[in-house]
Amino acid sequence: MNIVIFDGYTINPGDLSWDKIDALCDRLTVFDATPMDKALSRLGDSEILFTSKCPITRDFMEKAPNLKYIGCTATGYNNIDVRAAADLGIAVTNVPAYSTDAVAQHTISLMLELANNVGLHNESVQQGQWFESKYFCYWKKPITLLTGKSLGIIGYGAIGKRVAEIAKALGMTVNIYREDPVGTMKSDFVSLHCPLTSENEKMVNTQFLVNMKPGSYLINTARGQLVDERALADALKAGFIKGAALDVLAQEPPSRDCPLIGLENCIITPHMAWAPVEMRQSVIDTLADNLKAWMDGRWVNRVDL
Repeated sequence: MNIVIFDGYTINPGDLSWDKIDALCDRLTVFDATPMDKALSRLGDSEILFTSKCPITRDFMEKAPNLKYIGCTATGYNNIDVRAAADLGIAVTNVPAYSTDAVAQHTISLMLELANNVGLHNESVQQGQWFESKYFCYWKKPITLLTGKSLGIIGYGAIGKRVAEIAKALGMTVNIYREDPVGTMKSDFVSLHCPLTSENEKMVNTQFLVNMKPGSYLINTARGQLVDERALADALKAGFIKGAALDVLAQEPPSRDCPLIGLENCIITPHMAWAPVEMRQSVIDTLADNLKAWMDGRWVNRVDL
């Protein structure tokens, strides 16, 4: 069997090995990223496809008669037409819940950055401002003590629960949206951890932001489309909330006219929460294990309709 990987770079930019997958096939071909208009030609006559961002439609699958197995290289598989795959007898698997600790860690890192402004103060020192200070210490922005503050969590799955555990260890009160919507919205920090659905797209809109506690912060490490970015930019400029920290945007990579980039009170990281080397190795291992199980007549991490 031949295997093609459509989106290899983000998992393995060169610091890991594909050997575990390579050992399962006659030929392995890895592309850094694959646009839709090149997908069919790159797949060729291969039976196995690993992909994440490239849309895998019914039309694509119908034009790939040798395709027998699609391994999603992430947890979310919304880019794959799972119904079409089932109709055509193509197996689909994913990599569930591999990034829980990593995303929780990044969420807390963003919250700590909002509270302590470590990056800002390091930049100040590197620019020589401490040399010129009259005093042994200074701060460019107020520092916030997290002990005694409240964190509202919207989306209480594995990641949300892990974030709650860490926040409690920091002395914070945790409010879960499904149990206390009002308490969550009135928290000092509100963190999004829910999956994206047609119902909650742009749930963080003007009304949502106006209802947040004055002086509070928004954190999003879930999906960028949960946030109306223009509404958030306006709220940050108007001071409805004090700041935001985001690891995801509605468009990735973002366009140069993204209204959130360049705002002093908005921290943005490039969708990197999931990406510690340990997590990326886990993805490769799970992809290989899923495929090996399928080849042995078993289904592991099967995507159901």
